[in-house]
Amino acid sequence: MKISKSKFVGIFVISALAFQLISNSFLSDEPGIFPINNEWYPGLNTGETWKSSIAKIIHPLKIILVGPPSLIFNDPDPVPPILLFGFCTYWATLAILIYYIITLFQRKTLKA
Repeated sequence: MKISKSKFVGIFVISALAFQLISNSFLSDEPGIFPINNEWYPGLNTGETWKSSIAKIIHPLKIILVGPPSLIFNDPDPVPPILLFGFCTYWATLAILIYYIITLFQRKTLKA
């Protein structure tokens, strides 16, 4: 892999934040990175067909990106910096794991 681990983690965390912002802005009533009313998966139970369809398509990705930390941060009024720090820590750990798996597969293919 031609990219450093720190650059990969940075790009992954920024992309996850952008994905959260864009998906929550399109699918919920109030735009933002984190939902205000603890609706972590917006758009699933809405009457609008296009919102429901998009929500069903991106739901598996949101389960991976938001699922485990949303169980921990289920406080109705959390402190925003702690919420952001917790999610960024989770996403950084996930990015390091993905980076390790990619480099592991690349090493196997280079040896073969």
